[in-house]
Amino acid sequence: MRSTGFRRTCTALVASALTLSAVSACGSDDDDAAGGKTRITVNCMPPKSAKVDRSFFEADIKAFEKQNPDIDVVAHDAFPCQDPKTFDAKLAGGQMEDVFYTYFTDAGHVVDINQAADLTPYVKDLDSYDTIQQQLRDIYTVDGKVYGIPRTGYSMGLIYNKKLFEKAGLDPEKPPATWAELRAAAKRIAALGDGTVGYADYSAQNQGGWHFTAEMYSQGGNVVSEDGRKAAVDTPEGKAVLQNLKDMRWSDDSMGSKQLLVINDVQQLMGSGKLGMYLSAPDNIPILVKEKGGDYKDLALAPMPGGKGTLIGGDGYMFNKKATPEQIKAGLKWLDHMFLTPGDGFLGDYARAKKHDAPVGLPEPRLFTGAADARDQEIKKANANVPVRNYQPFLDGNQNLEMKIEPPHAQQIYSVLDGAVSAVLTKKDADVDQLLKDASGKIDSILARG
Repeated sequence: MRSTGFRRTCTALVASALTLSAVSACGSDDDDAAGGKTRITVNCMPPKSAKVDRSFFEADIKAFEKQNPDIDVVAHDAFPCQDPKTFDAKLAGGQMEDVFYTYFTDAGHVVDINQAADLTPYVKDLDSYDTIQQQLRDIYTVDGKVYGIPRTGYSMGLIYNKKLFEKAGLDPEKPPATWAELRAAAKRIAALGDGTVGYADYSAQNQGGWHFTAEMYSQGGNVVSEDGRKAAVDTPEGKAVLQNLKDMRWSDDSMGSKQLLVINDVQQLMGSGKLGMYLSAPDNIPILVKEKGGDYKDLALAPMPGGKGTLIGGDGYMFNKKATPEQIKAGLKWLDHMFLTPGDGFLGDYARAKKHDAPVGLPEPRLFTGAADARDQEIKKANANVPVRNYQPFLDGNQNLEMKIEPPHAQQIYSVLDGAVSAVLTKKDADVDQLLKDASGKIDSILARG
């Protein structure tokens, strides 16, 4: 599921100000168009409504151009950075920027339709490329060739309210590690009464299908087969997901009576102090505080229950297939400056972020590995303004989980799975086996259409 935002370290400061902004028609400009300079067009610049992030982005571009006087960067703003409704049309019409933003799930598709430049001959000159986590680099590698550069990465976990845990007699330093433990904890939290909900989940606008997928991964299952051709939801893991939700909703009464919830509903509930737990990426925490009334000290993060896997997502940049070698080299330099320097740039200048009251110290994004990661984490820790210890269980537990990206045709599949999740949460007599059988057939049809 696409997470709203063009950045993951300072989003919370300006999230409420973000508005949709039209993307200008783009395309590859001639190298000589800027008086002998190499000109590159790039997208995903924060819109004017996001004043702080916009100022950071513009300042970073100016600094880059000062260091590289032979390169001219023309940035186009947009939010969301990649609109699924116009993305393919821009690609097909030759209107995409020289360096353009993509979600992880876009990579294979862009390559399949032959709209991406092969970066393989050029990344050898990008020193920072080898510092990026291998599993993230692999997402943009197809048949041994590099077609994109990761910018951020995140994984799903369990956000929980430490205050409610204590009030319910649970140990806030030992979050549930299994779905059975989560169910038991949710029941105790809901027993506090006064409208308190133990566990909440999404079940509308494709978000229920998104979380179903995350829950499947947590139990070692998949939504589609390894070759991507058949559904894999009508399985013991799929049944466990739906049955657990049904039992918590109807047998335990730990999920509240209001259902068909989406992300904003659940965030409001957590921010108000009336929710014990829900699944999310770390970037939800500052939103809960800045917009929904939550308190950093009460909000903690644990790895996905189940201990077998987690859904990961993120984004990066690919290059227009029409880009010249000079533009590719210039674009890689720009990415290195903006996003791939530990502790610096648009996403990593933690001192600047802290100065503007943006949250510093969240466990993700975690882009780098080895010495680069150590440096990035050291600088982040030195500038932390949130309770880092609240997220230590997430950091420790995530190391042992299998990381999996969203399935192909994710939004169509999520729409199908929405129906199954919403059914078990709104109908006491919902037939789990039949729901999975029906969903499996519909997903098979989606995959068969390619």
